[in-house]
Amino acid sequence: MINTVFFDLDGTLVDTAPDLGYALNIQLERHGKAALSDATIRPFASHGSRGLIGLGFGITPNDADFLVKREEYLDIYDQVFTRSPRLFEGMSDLLQAIENKQLKWGIVTNKPRRFTQRLVESIGLHQRAACIVSGDDAAKPKPSPETLLLACKQIGVKPQTCVYVGDAERDIEAGKAAGMKTAVALFGYLDKNDKPHEWGADALIETPQAFLDILNISAL
Repeated sequence: MINTVFFDLDGTLVDTAPDLGYALNIQLERHGKAALSDATIRPFASHGSRGLIGLGFGITPNDADFLVKREEYLDIYDQVFTRSPRLFEGMSDLLQAIENKQLKWGIVTNKPRRFTQRLVESIGLHQRAACIVSGDDAAKPKPSPETLLLACKQIGVKPQTCVYVGDAERDIEAGKAAGMKTAVALFGYLDKNDKPHEWGADALIETPQAFLDILNISAL
């Protein structure tokens, strides 16, 4: 029996791509580069600052100026990240239904703690989530299972009674390594090169409502 649902944050629970992109375009403008469209940025939003810096500047963590660019980006994002985050359509109903079924739900994200708590507070979910675990709350972030196992420890549940919902391959890898059921949020920040049907998840969900249907029929 599933008694707990853990959600990834960006691209699964909350649509943060507009603010992630807004920060990137401010940074690009500072460096004399053209702004990128929301459609261009959106598929990279789930890859965090590494993916966004790579998209905007064509560099990787192996490049000499990557860390400088990353810190600059994070400082900009810190000023704008609560501009317009919103739950994905249907997610509010899903959370309410989970609570109505007396199941627990929590958040496990690779987002740094400096952003996670304030973001969740800005959308009014901090008092409803059973736990909120950030990428730097454990020694290793996803795809390591450490943050998911920490979440289980915090709220006293066993991994085999949990399902983890995310929109990136590392989410599914982490969930499986933790011994949880897993589901891919196809409405998240997937790009054309992603192959979610090959990730080995227990379910692929087109909408939050589709996940509610799965919970109702106990298909996981």
